[in-house]
Amino acid sequence: MIAIGILGCGRIGPPALVRPAQILAPEVVVSAVASREASRATKFARQHQITRAYGNYEELIHDQELDAVYNALPNSLHAEWSIRALEAGKHVLCEKPIACNAAEARRMAAAAAQNGRLLVEAFHYRHHPLALRMKEIVASGELGELRHIEADFCVPLWRFSDIRYSYELGGGATMDLGCYCIHLIRWLGGGEPEVTRARALTARPEVDRYMEAEFRFPSGLTAQMTCSLWSRVLLRTRAIVQGTRGELRVLLPFQPHFFNRLTVTSEGKTRTETFQKERSYVWQLRAFAAAVRGESPPANEATDAAENMRVIDQVYEKAGLKPRGELA
Repeated sequence: MIAIGILGCGRIGPPALVRPAQILAPEVVVSAVASREASRATKFARQHQITRAYGNYEELIHDQELDAVYNALPNSLHAEWSIRALEAGKHVLCEKPIACNAAEARRMAAAAAQNGRLLVEAFHYRHHPLALRMKEIVASGELGELRHIEADFCVPLWRFSDIRYSYELGGGATMDLGCYCIHLIRWLGGGEPEVTRARALTARPEVDRYMEAEFRFPSGLTAQMTCSLWSRVLLRTRAIVQGTRGELRVLLPFQPHFFNRLTVTSEGKTRTETFQKERSYVWQLRAFAAAVRGESPPANEATDAAENMRVIDQVYEKAGLKPRGELA
């Protein structure tokens, strides 16, 4: 059994960890939760049948009965508390994006290596059979030599008081949604791209509500992403991969548990595939537990996460906006 504690009582905890752990029990158990408000932690623990509640984060990361910590805090606190948890001997599953910028992410990766613990970024979609099939098709050569990748993730968030619109807390459309697009482009592209162009629309100074960006890989492969929390593109979630011999189109690549469809057109023939709708968070937790037990290497590990943040930083710089957080 792997015992995990949750840092933070936000909305993401129940769907991303608590309910998946209940499905995987007794293999994984959520044993503790921490908040800066003891009453909030107690209420969360009572609602989700968690045995221990702490009124500060420090107590949780030093809980000797925990094997791992799930960092569900705002982006601005990912680096500090992930590093502290790693130094306390805990494996860490950290919500995406892993940090506010690449410099923070590199410090986190160094802490994981120095303490011999896993640091995994919670890109849950990556573990779902839909995503694995996308990678399999690209690697098979069925599409030929890759030429262009597109990834879009646009959903409406009209409450501008939400923390995802806070620069101080590491918010912005690219941080919240574009990180998925960039991760998918890098994963399928099989390399590290440079940002050639980016354009943002802002909700307030330095906080993007819409971002479009273009990329180029050393191989010549090009890519494009669009993400939005509020724009004329209210709802669009898709991925397109074009090669010399065919094209792959995927609907809802980042939310396959709601609905999914994969379509391949190659050599004049088209086929469609669909996949089971078990929540990708369950697949993620299953993979994390296997990595903690040493049964399989971790996906989305710390050095890869730092590369993803490097590209995010470049997107902001090309769009004329400041990367999030302190860069020192």
